[in-house]
Amino acid sequence: MNNPNEKPRPLPRSAYRVFRPITTRWMDNDVYGHVNNVVYYSWFDTAVNAWLIEQGVLDIHGGDTIGLVIETQCNYFASLAFPQTVEAGIRVARLGHSSVRYEVGLYAQGEEFAAAQGHFVHVYVDRLSRRPAPLPAPLRTALETLT
Repeated sequence: MNNPNEKPRPLPRSAYRVFRPITTRWMDNDVYGHVNNVVYYSWFDTAVNAWLIEQGVLDIHGGDTIGLVIETQCNYFASLAFPQTVEAGIRVARLGHSSVRYEVGLYAQGEEFAAAQGHFVHVYVDRLSRRPAPLPAPLRTALETLT
């Protein structure tokens, strides 16, 4: 992301490792005619978790390890609205023993600079005990491709 001492600025597409399309829905717009701010957080979650599932490293129903969000943040630079297609760029900024900081940039289809960008931190925990657990080796290997 940006330097914390500077005003946030939109990043170019080249800042992200992979992209996935997200289709906006009619219900995403608010009364002001643009996507409501809470929807952006849902898109962060959708982009990252769908990628993890596609890589075969997240089993949402039976996996021993699950990620819990402990921190999230978003900066907004330009409006997005239905019926636009959004392209979510994903990267990993920090890979710890049991935690990951994901950074996501949301782009209007074909645009060079992010309309919004932010991050969230997953702490991976044992599904049953909810205690922090080391990142499973296959998950770590997949996440290293996003660093």
